[in-house]
Amino acid sequence: QVQPVESGGVSVQAGGSLKLPCAASISPEPENTCMGWFRQAPGKEREGVSVMYKRMYRYGRTYFADSAKGRFTLSRHSNQNTVFLDLAMNSLKPEDTAVYYCAADFADGTYSDCVRRFVTNSFPNWGQGTQVTVSS
Repeated sequence: QVQPVESGGVSVQAGGSLKLPCAASISPEPENTCMGWFRQAPGKEREGVSVMYKRMYRYGRTYFADSAKGRFTLSRHSNQNTVFLDLAMNSLKPEDTAVYYCAADFADGTYSDCVRRFVTNSFPNWGQGTQVTVSS
């Protein structure tokens, strides 16, 4: 089983920027990657932030929740043993305060399958989460 590991959670001022790395150890490098970021604010359900789908030797495709469009970006890279998915967040707002989770699935599938998994919160592998606090 793959266990994504998040890091980088800190307290920042509103308007600031932050990058959250996620690392999922898997070998050999998978042909198919569907990895995403989710968040859960106090008293609220977990919601999707953004997801990336990539097949080997092809460009990745991304999907962003409305709350993340224009402010957040995703970048993926890998080595022989690990797939990394970084979430770069800009123009942070107090409402971005939450525990952020990375999720991964390396089974075969299409971009539509990946987005469906994202909107239904149905990834098989989840990280432990990292806290992001944005103060006004």
